Amino acid sequence: MKGSSIEVGEAIKGASPRKGVRRGLSIMDFVLRIVAAVATLGAALAMATTNETLPFATQFIKFRAQFDDLPSLVFFVMGNSVVCGYLVLSLVPSIFHIVRSTAVKSRILLVAFDTVMLGLITAAASAATSIVYIAHNGNTGANWFAICQQYNNFCQRISGSLIGSYIAVALFTILIILSVVAISRN
Repeated sequence: MKGSSIEVGEAIKGASPRKGVRRGLSIMDFVLRIVAAVATLGAALAMATTNETLPFATQFIKFRAQFDDLPSLVFFVMGNSVVCGYLVLSLVPSIFHIVRSTAVKSRILLVAFDTVMLGLITAAASAATSIVYIAHNGNTGANWFAICQQYNNFCQRISGSLIGSYIAVALFTILIILSVVAISRN
């Protein structure tokens, strides 16, 4: 056997298995950021394009339900839009972490911003969830009636948009955990 060949089970000098793990974590971070950006964009678009009009006794009098009638749903759209913009902008440092997986200070900064965005997306999703709950079930103590029996399409769209936002919440949690693991491996 030649002296330059490597036998099975031997390690290459200078190769570190930790570097491969760090690069894998960075690639996973990049992919999760793309998926979270798509989820928040979908949630914001689904909510922002939601409206339904119902005729009353005549065709001249109509009742209309739109997302911007409720401030909590406007907050939901704005929160998801801001988080989506952040996720798109954070792809640049994520690519940097793939190329240079030993960077620590930029990862710490990204963890801090990710935590802030996690708080924003959680607050937006929670505010919208409370409105969706009231729309579906009403509140007899406050004489608020459920509107989903009349505005069925509206309620389905706003309920569906919550799914994308809660997916983003879960992905942000995973992103923060991945970043902390990558930092601790350095």
